[in-house]
Amino acid sequence: MLDPKQKVAIYAEATIGLINAKAAEGMIRYGMNPVVAVIDSHAAGKRVGDMCKMDSDIPIVATLAEAIAMGAEVLALGTAPSGGRVPPEWMAVLQHAVDAGLSIVNGLHDPLNDVFGDQLKPGQWIWDIRTPQGELPDIATARAAMLNNTRVLMIGTDMAIGKMTAGLELHKSLRDLGADAIFLATGQIGISIMGTGIPLDAYRVDHAAGAVERMVMENAGHDFLIIEGQGSLLHPGSTANLPLMRGSCCNAMILVHRAGMERLDTSGDIRIPPLRDVIELNEMTASANGALTRSQVVGIALNTRDLSESEALGAIARTSEETGLPVTDPVRFGASVLAKGLLSE
Repeated sequence: MLDPKQKVAIYAEATIGLINAKAAEGMIRYGMNPVVAVIDSHAAGKRVGDMCKMDSDIPIVATLAEAIAMGAEVLALGTAPSGGRVPPEWMAVLQHAVDAGLSIVNGLHDPLNDVFGDQLKPGQWIWDIRTPQGELPDIATARAAMLNNTRVLMIGTDMAIGKMTAGLELHKSLRDLGADAIFLATGQIGISIMGTGIPLDAYRVDHAAGAVERMVMENAGHDFLIIEGQGSLLHPGSTANLPLMRGSCCNAMILVHRAGMERLDTSGDIRIPPLRDVIELNEMTASANGALTRSQVVGIALNTRDLSESEALGAIARTSEETGLPVTDPVRFGASVLAKGLLSE
């Protein structure tokens, strides 16, 4: 886990402001550590706020050397190349970081300890987030169904649509309202922000639901568990929803959708069905068509980042009318309407 006082530089070469740099945006928006710079030679000289839809004056620099001169102690990999592998062209930068005494936060699949572990100096470390910790979990047995708390799974109409962000905002709103809530991270960005969680996609498929179940049971004492979602039931390449649903025995879900989105961004020309049909699909699947815990979609987090404020409010109103559910953009307008809905259940 990062010491919150350590200064971080985020490596996002050629990607800041793009969907591939969602790790960088997540760490900037929600991380506890001071970020001294983002490294992206294609946007050097600008500020994060110039490239991303957030209020941030963090400078963007061209090289790691510039970030080190600004006080960086940790290099965090803030972009996810296709397949989640470390590109060979990054190795020179990573070697520079190790030689300069920087620690490294690595959310990609390739473990960097295997490459640089024997070069680390005292106090220097590499955090390979996608390396599962502890013993292999047992096969899931629906133990979470016996709990009396509220287990909220964030689901989506596509990958990379804002499930983690919406979940973090919901967690914050619940806490602000005095609720006993905890956010359970299941991906590398959420883990890097919270300092704990499970790298779900690093588990073998037979053990993935068991890993979720174990995490849920370890946090069973909290009234509200906000479980970070992964992938989408609509996406042909996504396998993460089923272990999340089965392991958590979620009894509530929040659907995340991008306003105006009609087809998947991340897989060919696949049409998104009407949201009411998407809701029914997820509710039937989460409850195993009645065999497991009854689970309902209780609200919608609408990503309106590409709309003006008046357009966003119109889209929220239409989506609420279409589905009969509370709807908000939790980043833009806060998640209190979703949190209050959960508290009233």
